[in-house]
Amino acid sequence: MAIDTRSNRSTRRNLATLALAALLAGGCASAGNPQDPLEGFNRAMFALNDDLDKVVIKPAAKGYEALLPELARRGVANFFANIGDLYIAANDLLQGKVPDAVNDVGRVLVNSTLGILGVRDVASELGVEKHDEDFGQTLGAWGVGEGAYLVLPFFGSRTLRDSFGLGLDLAVDPVSHMYPVTDRNALIATRVLSDRTQLFAAEKIVDEAALDRYSYVRNAYLARRRFQVFDGNPPRHRDEDQ
Repeated sequence: MAIDTRSNRSTRRNLATLALAALLAGGCASAGNPQDPLEGFNRAMFALNDDLDKVVIKPAAKGYEALLPELARRGVANFFANIGDLYIAANDLLQGKVPDAVNDVGRVLVNSTLGILGVRDVASELGVEKHDEDFGQTLGAWGVGEGAYLVLPFFGSRTLRDSFGLGLDLAVDPVSHMYPVTDRNALIATRVLSDRTQLFAAEKIVDEAALDRYSYVRNAYLARRRFQVFDGNPPRHRDEDQ
């Protein structure tokens, strides 16, 4: 399918103008949300990531979905989820959740053997609960404040705390340290496509419900992270008690 180069050039010019405006505003373009003092920059980066997704990642994910049957895609997702259980268990330990850590190590052992390297999620079939922990949540459990909302290139929504946690997540990610480099890059690309296909349904909901996609995604991310950090029981904000 031919690409409209004039449209792409126009998009790039618009994004460049938006980014320049954000820099000139010095982050003062915030609509008043105290959690988003860098809103001008964040909106520019959000638009840039959105453009990258529309031009490259989403079309590739659509092709991935078309080429692989649902059973194969589920196996790929399970494989990467099994790897993720390793550092989920590490974060359980760092947060003092020893029973959860034992649970997640058990998941890895069961899925890596009976599940053939995690391609099949036998542990979930047996009723072994899957958790969701990362270093951003661990820092939050240690009392580190979330800091300002920040949109990172490619990685998207984060807070300052979660941005630092992301660096730790990447540092311990086994896939990031695989060799040869060609195999590592192939695995990373496959994981990106696998993860992206799982967002299609949520994306449709956002597109239909949001008048302002940026604000919708920001608020949903911040609410979800508070829910995760406090294990489903976040404290009330002061303004909620007034």
